[in-house]
Amino acid sequence: MAFFPGGIFRHERFYLDRATGVLHRKYPFILAAPPDRDLVVRTLTSRAHGRRKNPACFHGDPYPGFYLGVPGGALSLKTWVDLRAQDDLDVDEFHRLQRQGVVEWELDLDETALKAALDCVAGAQDTTRQQEQMIRDVLARLD
Repeated sequence: MAFFPGGIFRHERFYLDRATGVLHRKYPFILAAPPDRDLVVRTLTSRAHGRRKNPACFHGDPYPGFYLGVPGGALSLKTWVDLRAQDDLDVDEFHRLQRQGVVEWELDLDETALKAALDCVAGAQDTTRQQEQMIRDVLARLD
Protein backbone atom coordinates (compact mmCIF):
# COMPACT_ATOMS: atom_id res chain seq x y z
CA MET A 1 0.00 0.00 0.00
CA ALA A 2 1.28 3.45 -0.89
CA PHE A 3 1.13 6.38 1.49
CA PHE A 4 0.15 9.85 0.33
CA PRO A 5 0.54 13.38 1.71
CA GLY A 6 -2.51 14.41 3.70
CA GLY A 7 -3.14 10.98 5.16
CA ILE A 8 -3.73 10.82 8.89
CA PHE A 9 -3.19 7.50 10.64
CA ARG A 10 -3.87 6.20 14.13
CA HIS A 11 -0.73 4.59 15.60
CA GLU A 12 -1.58 2.63 18.75
CA ARG A 13 2.01 2.37 20.02
CA PHE A 14 3.63 5.60 18.88
CA TYR A 15 5.49 6.67 22.00
CA LEU A 16 6.58 5.26 25.33
CA ASP A 17 5.66 7.01 28.55
CA ARG A 18 8.93 6.50 30.41
CA ALA A 19 7.27 7.13 33.79
CA THR A 20 4.72 4.32 33.37
CA GLY A 21 6.22 2.11 30.66
CA VAL A 22 2.97 2.32 28.70
CA LEU A 23 2.89 2.81 24.94
CA HIS A 24 0.47 5.56 23.82
CA ARG A 25 -1.50 6.37 20.70
CA LYS A 26 -0.66 9.26 18.39
CA TYR A 27 -1.93 10.38 15.02
CA PRO A 28 0.90 10.75 12.48
CA PHE A 29 0.07 13.11 9.59
CA ILE A 30 1.93 12.34 6.37
CA LEU A 31 3.49 15.41 4.77
CA ALA A 32 5.64 13.73 2.12
CA ALA A 33 5.96 10.13 0.99
CA PRO A 34 8.71 10.02 -1.63
CA PRO A 35 9.21 6.65 -3.35
CA ASP A 36 11.75 4.47 -1.54
CA ARG A 37 12.26 7.08 1.20
CA ASP A 38 11.11 7.49 4.78
CA LEU A 39 7.81 9.24 5.48
CA VAL A 40 7.96 12.89 6.50
CA VAL A 41 5.39 13.27 9.29
CA ARG A 42 4.29 15.42 12.16
CA THR A 43 1.93 14.29 14.89
CA LEU A 44 -1.42 15.75 15.79
CA THR A 45 -2.46 16.93 19.22
CA SER A 46 -5.69 18.07 20.82
CA ARG A 47 -3.86 19.65 23.77
CA ALA A 48 -4.08 23.41 23.35
CA HIS A 49 -1.36 24.24 25.97
CA GLY A 50 -0.59 27.68 24.57
CA ARG A 51 -1.17 26.72 20.94
CA ARG A 52 -3.05 29.33 18.93
CA LYS A 53 -6.06 29.03 16.66
CA ASN A 54 -5.51 32.42 15.08
CA PRO A 55 -3.33 32.64 13.13
CA ALA A 56 -3.68 28.98 12.20
CA CYS A 57 0.06 28.77 11.44
CA PHE A 58 2.05 29.79 14.50
CA HIS A 59 5.83 29.30 14.72
CA GLY A 60 6.37 30.93 18.12
CA ASP A 61 6.67 29.77 21.70
CA PRO A 62 5.66 27.99 23.78
CA TYR A 63 4.35 25.44 21.26
CA PRO A 64 4.46 26.02 17.52
CA GLY A 65 1.49 24.50 15.74
CA PHE A 66 -0.88 24.57 12.83
CA TYR A 67 -4.55 24.67 13.81
CA LEU A 68 -6.63 22.19 11.80
CA GLY A 69 -9.96 22.78 13.50
CA VAL A 70 -11.95 19.58 14.07
CA PRO A 71 -10.83 17.15 11.34
CA GLY A 72 -13.66 14.64 11.84
CA GLY A 73 -13.96 10.92 12.44
CA ALA A 74 -12.17 9.88 15.62
CA LEU A 75 -10.55 13.34 15.63
CA SER A 76 -13.56 15.06 17.15
CA LEU A 77 -11.69 17.67 19.19
CA LYS A 78 -9.90 20.87 18.19
CA THR A 79 -6.65 19.65 16.67
CA TRP A 80 -3.20 21.05 15.90
CA VAL A 81 -0.27 19.77 13.87
CA ASP A 82 2.66 19.80 16.30
CA LEU A 83 5.46 21.67 14.50
CA ARG A 84 8.24 20.54 16.79
CA ALA A 85 10.98 18.28 15.39
CA GLN A 86 9.88 14.81 14.37
CA ASP A 87 12.05 12.08 12.94
CA ASP A 88 10.94 10.66 9.62
CA LEU A 89 9.24 7.27 9.85
CA ASP A 90 10.66 4.17 8.21
CA VAL A 91 8.16 3.29 5.47
CA ASP A 92 8.83 -0.46 5.71
CA GLU A 93 8.24 -0.42 9.47
CA PHE A 94 5.07 1.64 8.98
CA HIS A 95 3.81 -0.99 6.47
CA ARG A 96 4.65 -3.80 8.89
CA LEU A 97 2.77 -2.10 11.73
CA GLN A 98 -0.17 -1.50 9.41
CA ARG A 99 -0.32 -5.21 8.52
CA GLN A 100 -0.30 -5.98 12.27
CA GLY A 101 -3.18 -3.56 12.91
CA VAL A 102 -1.06 -1.23 15.07
CA VAL A 103 -1.33 1.52 12.43
CA GLU A 104 -4.63 2.25 10.69
CA TRP A 105 -5.73 4.93 8.25
CA GLU A 106 -8.04 7.48 9.87
CA LEU A 107 -8.78 10.15 7.25
CA ASP A 108 -7.34 12.34 4.50
CA LEU A 109 -7.19 16.13 4.74
CA ASP A 110 -8.88 18.06 1.97
CA GLU A 111 -6.50 19.76 -0.46
CA THR A 112 -7.04 23.29 0.89
CA ALA A 113 -6.19 22.29 4.47
CA LEU A 114 -3.33 20.11 3.24
CA LYS A 115 -1.70 22.97 1.29
CA ALA A 116 -1.93 25.33 4.25
CA ALA A 117 -0.53 22.73 6.65
CA LEU A 118 2.32 21.83 4.29
CA ASP A 119 3.30 25.46 3.86
CA CYS A 120 3.26 26.00 7.61
CA VAL A 121 5.32 22.90 8.43
CA ALA A 122 7.83 23.67 5.65
CA GLY A 123 8.53 27.04 7.30
CA ALA A 124 8.77 25.73 10.86
CA GLN A 125 12.04 26.19 12.73
CA ASP A 126 12.41 22.47 13.55
CA THR A 127 11.80 21.26 10.00
CA THR A 128 15.07 20.04 8.50
CA ARG A 129 16.24 21.28 5.10
CA GLN A 130 15.63 17.83 3.60
CA GLN A 131 12.12 17.66 5.06
CA GLU A 132 11.39 21.19 3.84
CA GLN A 133 12.49 20.32 0.31
CA MET A 134 10.33 17.18 0.21
CA ILE A 135 7.33 19.11 1.57
CA ARG A 136 7.82 21.94 -0.95
CA ASP A 137 8.04 19.32 -3.74
CA VAL A 138 4.61 18.06 -2.66
CA LEU A 139 3.25 21.63 -2.62
CA ALA A 140 4.55 22.23 -6.15
CA ARG A 141 2.77 19.09 -7.40
CA LEU A 142 -0.50 20.22 -5.79
CA ASP A 143 -0.50 23.62 -7.53
